[in-house]
Order: sequence, then C-alpha cells, then structure tokens
Amino acid sequence: MGEKKIGIIMNGVTGRMGTNQHLIRSIVAIREQGGIVLDDGEVLLPDPILVGRNEAKLENLAIKYGISRIETNLERALADKENLIYFDSQTTNRRAADIKKAIAAGKHIYCEKPTATTLEGSLELAQMAKAAGVKNGVVQDKLFLPGLLKLKRLIDSGYFGEILSVKLDFGYWVFEGDWQEGQRPSWNYREEDGGGIIVDMFAHWRYVIDHLFGEIKSLTCIGATHIPKRIDEQGNVYRATADDAAYAIFELENGVVVQANSSWTTRVNRDDLLTIQVDGKFGSAVAGLRDCKVQHRVQTPRPTWNPDIPNSIKFQEQWQEVPENEVYDNGFKAQWELFLKHVECGSEFPWDLLEGAKGTQLSDLGLTAWRERKWVDVPKLELATEVSAKQV
Repeated sequence: MGEKKIGIIMNGVTGRMGTNQHLIRSIVAIREQGGIVLDDGEVLLPDPILVGRNEAKLENLAIKYGISRIETNLERALADKENLIYFDSQTTNRRAADIKKAIAAGKHIYCEKPTATTLEGSLELAQMAKAAGVKNGVVQDKLFLPGLLKLKRLIDSGYFGEILSVKLDFGYWVFEGDWQEGQRPSWNYREEDGGGIIVDMFAHWRYVIDHLFGEIKSLTCIGATHIPKRIDEQGNVYRATADDAAYAIFELENGVVVQANSSWTTRVNRDDLLTIQVDGKFGSAVAGLRDCKVQHRVQTPRPTWNPDIPNSIKFQEQWQEVPENEVYDNGFKAQWELFLKHVECGSEFPWDLLEGAKGTQLSDLGLTAWRERKWVDVPKLELATEVSAKQV
C-alpha cells in the first residue's frame, strides 16, 4: 500500500478555531490515524505548513504536534509547488485578499466562513476559482454534527410527514470581561473588524436550512447590541459596535417557517447550546449538537390550558432519544477528509465557494432587514456560465 503526501498551507491556525478544530482535531488527527485510505488502497497523508504572523506561536504549535514546516511569508508558501491546497481560518476581514493570492497561484481552496465581508467579495472569490479551474470548498461543519445527522435521517425517512415549522435556538452568555474573562475574542463585537452575530451565525443558518429544510424565500430580522461595552484581551474597555443578538424569521419556498434566535447574551435553559425543533404533521424532533429526541403524533400528550391548577404533564419526559446506531467522527475532520478526497480523486463535494457566498448573502440581507425594518426577498445566486482566465 503506497503513501502520498498532500501539501496544505494552513493560514490562521494560531486562532482558537484554527488551532482546535482544524489543526488538532482534523489535520493532526488524520495524520495520527495514518492518513486517509483511498479506494485504490493508496494512503493520502496531509503535509501541513503552518502560516501566520507570529513565528513564536507557529513554532510552539509545530513542536507540540510534530509538524516540520512553518512560514511567516505567505508568498513563499504559495510559491512551493508541493503545496496543493490553501486553507484559511483568519479573521474575516483578512480572508478574501489571501484567497485571491492562492487562486492566482493555482492552489485549491478550502476556507472558513464567511468567505468575505460582502456578498460581492464572496461571489468574486467563487467566480475566480471557477475561472482558474481550482477545486474549492467552504467549511460547513454543523451538517456533520451527530445531532443534525440524526435529524437528517429522520427527514429522509419521512418521519415528519409534512414539515410545518422549525425553531432554531442558539447561544449562551459571553462574559463582558470585567469580572470574568470573555469566551470569545473582542473583534467579534466590533463591526469595523468584521464582528457581529449576524455575520457570524447567518452563514451557518444558511447551509443548515438549505440542506435540511429547503431554500429560503424571504426573511425579516431584528438585531441588537445588548451589551454596549466590553473588556478586551488587554483589560481595556471598548465600545461594542456590532450586534450580539439577532431574532429572525425565514420563510422557505416550500412554505416551512423557520424562527432563529442567535445570542451571545442569553443564559442557557436548553438541552444544548444549539437546539433545533422540527414540528411536522406526523411527529416532532429536537436536535442538539450530539443528541436528538422525537415525539410521534400517537405519543403526543393532550394538555389542557388551565392556569388555576398545577400542570400535571412532565412534557420533557414524553420524548424518546434517537439511537446512535453508528460512530460519529468530529464534524470538522469528516469534512476535511471529504475535501482531501475531492482534491485527490475528484469525488463529489457540494459545499463550494458559491455555497459560502450564499451564507454571506443571508448575513447581508439580515442586516438590511434589521436596518430597514422590513421583510426582504432572497434572490437565487448563480455564477456566470462563461468565465475567463482574465478574471483571476
């Protein structure tokens, strides 16, 4: 059985998400398992080069996880023909410019979302990648969570019958930083640095809704900056200029209504930080990150509204857990493996830069609906059928 290395430029892995999910739990984990076995028996082994501005941080990561290559100059990494893939998990406002450099260098592209700070920027990246003929993908990790995989299995089986509505509830309390350190970086709360929960989370809700429930027809949204001042990593007070909560309603083409609450200013009284309740004619389900529970119509209790007497029904005890039935890998790692196979073997990978642009579009429209206080339609996005190498 032969082994083949595939060079991956990993830009931005010193950040929280880049280090934990993409480096440690994905690429390092794939290397530790001995690589990816392809259909012909060959083993594909990731060969990462860590790129960033802080050489000391890069060296520490490389030593700790057995990686031999680091680089503070992106152009030098792009010039190396052994590096076939460019991966980007930098802050949003840095991402598009470096992806353009990578496309111009002929690299296949895999990146975090949002892919750019504007819809025009995201579409430009997708069009450039198409013109250059490079394979491309965007991280859409929540589709690979065990809870959502179980939910997808229920949908595909016809468990719900006609789906009527969806309630999506995400969030937790992010400490202000005064008496307890915040769990998220301060740039998340500065609009000028690409922060805001609408920009951050609507990119997720787009692919979750599209791939599970149907295409989005229109939306309305109210955003809020509930905590106007926070403390940054250096202990300095700063003004929060970005939204820290958003309350949205999405109308789908098939008539399903999706309510989505996203908040960094809510205390959790749910089974998980993210719960998705699906109500259908024949049954309902509530999915979290790992678990999913159901209630069929024949098991639905019959509550009676009477505020004068204590409620006798233990509603949460009326639900049944969906069994595991399979072993679920880390969602980021699972998608990384699919993308590496896509680059090496040409296997299917539908989550491309155009899908990433759809996420940016939904964020833009959410901000528009909030600022203009109205419902807005969601136009279909398509790339030009004729492209030229001059676009690169």
